[in-house]
Amino acid sequence: MNSQTKTTAMTPHAFDLQYLHDVLEQQKHAYQRYPLPTAKERIDRLARLKRILVKYQDQFAEAINLDYGNRSIAETKIGELLTCLEQIKYYSKHLAKWMKPSKRHVGIIHQPAKAWVQYQPLGIIGIIAPWNYPLLLSVGPLICALAAGNHAMIKVSSSSSNFGRVLELALSEIFPQELVAVINGGGAISDAFSHLAFDKIVFTGSTNVGKTVMAAASENLVPVILELGGKSPVLVHPSIDLEDVAQRIAVGKLWNVGQTCVAPDFMFLPKGKTQEFIEKFQACVLEMYPHFKNNQDYTSIINDKQYQRIQGYLEDAQAHGAQIIAINPLHEDLHEVRKIAPTIVAGVTPDMQIMQNEIFGPLLPIMEYDQIDDVIDFINSRPRPLALYYFDFDQARADYVAQRTHSGHFGQNTVLTHVAQDDLPFGGVGASGMGKYHGPEGFFSLSHERSMMSNPKLYSFKYILPPFNKPIHKLILKTLLR
Repeated sequence: MNSQTKTTAMTPHAFDLQYLHDVLEQQKHAYQRYPLPTAKERIDRLARLKRILVKYQDQFAEAINLDYGNRSIAETKIGELLTCLEQIKYYSKHLAKWMKPSKRHVGIIHQPAKAWVQYQPLGIIGIIAPWNYPLLLSVGPLICALAAGNHAMIKVSSSSSNFGRVLELALSEIFPQELVAVINGGGAISDAFSHLAFDKIVFTGSTNVGKTVMAAASENLVPVILELGGKSPVLVHPSIDLEDVAQRIAVGKLWNVGQTCVAPDFMFLPKGKTQEFIEKFQACVLEMYPHFKNNQDYTSIINDKQYQRIQGYLEDAQAHGAQIIAINPLHEDLHEVRKIAPTIVAGVTPDMQIMQNEIFGPLLPIMEYDQIDDVIDFINSRPRPLALYYFDFDQARADYVAQRTHSGHFGQNTVLTHVAQDDLPFGGVGASGMGKYHGPEGFFSLSHERSMMSNPKLYSFKYILPPFNKPIHKLILKTLLR
């Protein structure tokens, strides 16, 4: 890498809108020159990506820590870096098999033709990454894009400016800009990026911004994968031990302090079980986080805007009669470090703001129920969530709930960890998103499934051309219509 490349990568670009179009055109020309990289070449690109992720692991973690004010280094390495490395291993192992043509059946009147599906790269993939998991949600889609043979442009959130500069520097060491480009900046840059004529866009973020991205993409008829969010509910059956539930919910809710699209958002407990759950939940929380203010393991809220939004939910809930139970036994003042103590919100009602909007923070609203069917009706009356979590070791009852609800994912006795399962597709349904990546679905979602057909010298179709009064026509109709 020459010195000019280093300087460009380490300092923010003086972006103008023309620059975005220039990079896209550069990538399109490069793709047209070499549109079908081999499996070996794709695996090599993934291997290079793996090496640079390992090399820059500390810089990535520290940059994300700076963007947050305090973000657990261990959470970044386990939840983001390790997940990416495992995903690279998975795609490297399987992509050659997925690339093979898929033989398809040819109808009798078209014999002896051959038909198959060829999986070719789409071309240029636009990746729009959010601030909550900036490494995983930029590099994760990039892994899928490279495995499918594409080029990619990555738009990093303006709230992740320190991370964005490190990512630009790191990827410029291993990939030319015509293959992978990192775009930093906000405002007009963010808006213009979603208007570019990509071959597909992968967007991760809120439902409202997802609508804006989809509208912009439609101007160029660009297909989109939208990984959105929503309120992922938890339903607890009366038979299960609440200590077990409390531990798993505490881990899932407080990983990245709830700033996770698949975090358990609110929960339904059997009637009369709230106080018992609160006691067990508090014990689990304090075992992991005995204090909060100067605890490097307990992450801050990303910025003041998000902090004030979450505080607003608490104020609204309290004003409407909810009970607020903050787990902060040392009574630490967390405002100056932009942290919020884990908080149970009991006695919530559907009309409260905390039950209308995705929380994206360490607040856990609790509602009680008498009949599970009432909970199912409640869930089905609302936008379809990205995940639905059910706690019960009885498989028949779990199947009953799963079959009568819709969600991007159904988790039984587990929360959050499905995102890190390489062989499972990830994505939402309805308001929580469209399209899938991860697993084989990631490869196929970013490939063009091109139908192919080949006729030999013998053109059998000529025997059934008009006029349509030949014996062959009667035989065909008799054979096909019986």
